[in-house]
Amino acid sequence: MVWLIKIPIALVAGWAIFKFGIMMIGGLARPIPTPPPDGELRRVNMRFRCPSCGTEIRMTKTDAVDPVAPRHCMDEMDLVAVDGEEVEA
Repeated sequence: MVWLIKIPIALVAGWAIFKFGIMMIGGLARPIPTPPPDGELRRVNMRFRCPSCGTEIRMTKTDAVDPVAPRHCMDEMDLVAVDGEEVEA
């Protein structure tokens, strides 16, 4: 009588593992989306630091592919990190 419970549970677990595997492979098969046209905001993750006073600014959106560093204390700020990874000075 125990097999009446084990077999349906095994079938449901096998089906769930199969569907999860198909979803994972499907996610890998999708092409990379094209970048938005110029003028639209792009999502970035960059941190800049002012060399004079040490103020840090996080840039999250920009309209340029390679954005210009902002200015603070009349100086151009130094790039500190891109996508969470520290940048060598």
